[in-house]
This record gives sequence, structure tokens and C-alpha cells, in this order.
Amino acid sequence: MLTPRRPSHPRWLVYLLRCSDGSLYTGITNNLPKRLRAHAAGKASRYTRSRLPVDLAYSEPQNSTSAALKREAAIKRLRRAEKDRLLAKRRPGRDICV
Repeated sequence: MLTPRRPSHPRWLVYLLRCSDGSLYTGITNNLPKRLRAHAAGKASRYTRSRLPVDLAYSEPQNSTSAALKREAAIKRLRRAEKDRLLAKRRPGRDICV
């Protein structure tokens, strides 16, 4: 009898946070609620620690760690106006994955 196979990798997400100073922070995670708690506690990154509070602005699922890292790098290369367009395209409650 075959046993159910567990996924070989967790589900990865690329996410953008809107910081208190209006800047955007881009990161990846395989556990978004845990990562957001770490950001809120000032323990996730040096950048967001000095810009609290932060709010989740956007997230998108990726199939692998590699895909998440590539998408994160692509988003980080975007100009601010392009990031704002990306955020404006999202459908409220549909693109954000928690």
C-alpha cells in the first residue's frame, strides 16, 4: 500500500511590507505568520526594526526556494513606481496569503 507522500519542500512566499516611514521591504518565507510576528517584535531584520510598525502589503506564492529568491531579487530591482503598480494590481483579500 502506498503511503501519502509529503511535499519535498514547504510552500514559499515572496512578501512586501509597508514600513511606518512609507518604505517597502521585500523578503521571502515559508511561514508568513511566524515571520510577520518576528518583524513586529523587531527581530526579523535590521531594516524593519527601525521602521516599526510594518504592515503586510503583498505576498505571492512560489513553487520553490529558488523561485522565491529569484522573484524577490526581481522585485528588489524594480523602481518604486513599479512596486506601487504591483501593489495596486492586487485584488484586496485575494493575493495576500497568510
